[in-house]
Amino acid sequence: MSIVKVIELVASSKKSWEDAVQTAIAEASESLRHIRGVDVVKHSVHVEGGKITEYRATLHVAFVLEHHSQLVGAGTGH
Repeated sequence: MSIVKVIELVASSKKSWEDAVQTAIAEASESLRHIRGVDVVKHSVHVEGGKITEYRATLHVAFVLEHHSQLVGAGTGH
């Protein structure tokens, strides 16, 4: 049986919403394993002087939790 946890991330980019999403997933992948899905729940922008200066994306990231018995050396003192 798998348990999936969902967290919310907010990322930004000077280039595009897609770049903001890619950046969030790349960063999350450095500390989270088993990412199974991403739901982009909101797009927004920051505007200055009538121009878009930053693209922002809010994401829900789903990943499978590891049971302690799945971790290498869990409970063995290694």
